[in-house]
Amino acid sequence: MSNTPHELLEEFPQLAEKISEMRQADAHFARLADEYHELNRAVHRAETLVEPVEELTEVEIRKKRAALKDEIYRRLTA
Repeated sequence: MSNTPHELLEEFPQLAEKISEMRQADAHFARLADEYHELNRAVHRAETLVEPVEELTEVEIRKKRAALKDEIYRRLTA
């Protein structure tokens, strides 16, 4: 547990321009990125105990975030 938010631009700095372009041009991609951002914030709040959750809940949120990150990466590199 790192307590560091995993923002998309930090996760994929080499794809920052493409992330920006796709957010503008692709509504579905924009929704995925927004959902990732919300899940990322929920994980960060849980890690820092700002909004503590049960361990199983935190694990599930992390899994959803990871799956979304994988989907976003696939779209960025397709």
